[in-house]
Amino acid sequence: MGAYEEKKETCGTICLKYLLFTFNFLFWLAGGVVMAVGVWTLVEKSDYISLLSSKTYAASAYILVLAGAIVMVTGVLGCCATFKEQRRLLRVYFVLLLCIFLLEILAGVLAYIYYQQLNEELKQNLRETMTQKYRQSSFEHITRAVDKLQQEFKCCGSNSSSDWAESVWIRSRDGEGREVPDSCCKTPTDRCGTRSHPSNIYKVEGGCITKLENFILDHLKIIGAVGVGIACVQVIGMVFTCCLYRSLKAEPY
Repeated sequence: MGAYEEKKETCGTICLKYLLFTFNFLFWLAGGVVMAVGVWTLVEKSDYISLLSSKTYAASAYILVLAGAIVMVTGVLGCCATFKEQRRLLRVYFVLLLCIFLLEILAGVLAYIYYQQLNEELKQNLRETMTQKYRQSSFEHITRAVDKLQQEFKCCGSNSSSDWAESVWIRSRDGEGREVPDSCCKTPTDRCGTRSHPSNIYKVEGGCITKLENFILDHLKIIGAVGVGIACVQVIGMVFTCCLYRSLKAEPY
């Protein structure tokens, strides 16, 4: 009877080991996805980040990159801990899972908080950023971001093309008689911004504020969903780890 119980216990442990190994492999892949989302946000959309006064959007992406990197390392550690059946490694693995869980929940919460604040922030800051910093020395990154924004989203100005009438650059000699930047033009050429007719610039299409807001909101949803989604999956891993730990503790050495 004792041999049967021992065999049953050993079979349970083996099943847990393979379940945890499968989880760790999927977890490692998920870590790659999390890190990729974070890197993509920072690299591909870094120009737009410079138009935001708050650093919350960038912080959420950095947290995802960090969490994704730790996840990939933790996945390998989890496989080692599982097959070596070392309780000490399992404890370290569990603590790392818990830390990653908290990091990803934090990224999701930050994304949700910023989601609520974004509209007000853009209303307060985007127009001023565009009119006061465009084409000014030491703000080349703002100039690149604004040009990219207006061309990519086919818009002109923050609320409308008339916002550019208050631009420091447009009103200076450097503006060379332009009414809007050349990036407002449907077909950008040198000094095409001297003519602000709707056939030449994105005038009837409206300003960029709504389009940028929708774009960032969509990406905040992705960041939040990835962070919270992977964090919830980790709960399964923590449960498997606890079960295997208890199983190994109960078995004789």
